[in-house]
Amino acid sequence: MSGELFGSNLPSGKPRREPSPGTPLADRMRPRSFEELVGQEDLFRPGAPLAAMRDGTHLSSIVLWGPPGTGKTTLARLIAD
Repeated sequence: MSGELFGSNLPSGKPRREPSPGTPLADRMRPRSFEELVGQEDLFRPGAPLAAMRDGTHLSSIVLWGPPGTGKTTLARLIAD
């Protein structure tokens, strides 16, 4: 069942496929790795909770809140992958 949260049936640890040209622009432009994220560097500094999630050393529940287009879904997908 893992990996199905966002419509991907890929095993954990495998990168998602490149989107096809018919895919919506937002999905084509979406960062595919933490290195591609821009901004909020303080959230990923060593010792920060999101850095621990990124590194896989600590997973917990989080609530992502904000206006559309701020990266909530992208962050959730990257953590899930």
